[in-house]
Amino acid sequence: MKLIVQIPCLNEEETLPATIADIPREIEGLERVEILIIDDGSTDRTAEVARECGADHIVRFPQNRGLGHAFKAGFDNALRLGADIIINTDGDNQYFGGDIRELVKPILAGRADLVIGDRRTGDIGHFSFLKRTLQTFGSRVISRLGGLDIPDVASGFRAYTRETALKISMFTDFDHTAEHVVQAGQDGWAVVVVPIRTNPKARESRLFSNVGEFVLKSGSISLRTYARYKALKIFAAFGVVTFAVGVALGLRFLYYLLFAGQGDLHIQSVILSAVLLLAGFQMFLTGIVADLIATNRMLLEDSLTRIKKIELAQTGPAERNTGGGRQ
Repeated sequence: MKLIVQIPCLNEEETLPATIADIPREIEGLERVEILIIDDGSTDRTAEVARECGADHIVRFPQNRGLGHAFKAGFDNALRLGADIIINTDGDNQYFGGDIRELVKPILAGRADLVIGDRRTGDIGHFSFLKRTLQTFGSRVISRLGGLDIPDVASGFRAYTRETALKISMFTDFDHTAEHVVQAGQDGWAVVVVPIRTNPKARESRLFSNVGEFVLKSGSISLRTYARYKALKIFAAFGVVTFAVGVALGLRFLYYLLFAGQGDLHIQSVILSAVLLLAGFQMFLTGIVADLIATNRMLLEDSLTRIKKIELAQTGPAERNTGGGRQ
């Protein structure tokens, strides 16, 4: 079996040597361990440093395209290179590479489709109280959306099986972590969480300027991913509430009209009731349409997975095993 460790990078010439040095090149149960660098438009010597440090494969973007695009390019290339397991880690040396051995164990044992490293954020000294609180709260909310129990949803230190990598969806150029947790739970993947170690903080995150921005963006991505699976449930819930309020206002008007003789004073209730009843019904119809679209998307994703398998099966053995050399 082949393991490929992919590392999306943006101007990581200072931290990349330590990141690569931490990665074990021999792991029990695996025949090969290779390193794939995705240089997301770096303006420093990231690519040159990666070669000097022994990276097996390098993919370079002429300009910065965002983490989501880099992550997707890494998966596509890792699959084309014949990876049986793909591990994603960061180029800032945040995660201790030696724990890759722990990440792959559940997959090698056949117990997991996706393994997520738990940083135990409550024990990380440089995390502020606010950041720890938001991390915990965000992980609980997103875990609930996916029907899982993931204590560290924001962890990017993860291991994917080849089959999972073929099915994974990426619709954002921001962060993939929350999106994949929701997808994993809704699609019924076997997800295992293992404790991991972290290295001392080397620099501030370039992905977001503050914790609030990260929470807002991750939350919106998670809700959008959840809506792909539960569109009818979401729209029906809002529709029922809106329709119920409209019915309540209509009954209120009837009360004043029939029992209080003040119907003329509450015409606005009739108008608002009619608007809410129509809006509630429209929301329910929108949910039906969205559900049909989501079903069609699932069929398209299944077809895309099959096409990927056919394309990869047609790749020559030499190209699949060597990747055609460094890029």
